[in-house]
Amino acid sequence: MADHASLGPWIRRFLLEHLVMERNLSANTRASYRDMLTILLPYAADCLGKAVDRLLVTDLAPDLIRRFLTNLEDTRRCSVATRNQRLAGIHALARFIGESSPEHVEWCAQVRLIPFKKTTQAGSHTSTSPRWMQS
Repeated sequence: MADHASLGPWIRRFLLEHLVMERNLSANTRASYRDMLTILLPYAADCLGKAVDRLLVTDLAPDLIRRFLTNLEDTRRCSVATRNQRLAGIHALARFIGESSPEHVEWCAQVRLIPFKKTTQAGSHTSTSPRWMQS
């Protein structure tokens, strides 16, 4: 019987099967998701005092993921857009695991509730003056 609790096999299937064969995502998107995992997994292992290869799916608890996202912005000085891109990868991983493993549906739902941060759009006016007053 397969070990559905261990995170390692899920990561492998997510990167090598789901993103490539099932979703046919671009090489850049796959690289972005891989890069997110190369930052997230050591962060989680360090926080939990575990080896990366001993992490369980549920070790990536919503609170830990929120701390990871804060760490991206505060310590690594990533922009909100980069933070949101990393969160998109986490949401995709959670969706993949939740759809494939009924015992992780609640975990998936909790992770996918973590919201994206709003960003300012390029070229938008930041002044509080009415548009007709701006030149």
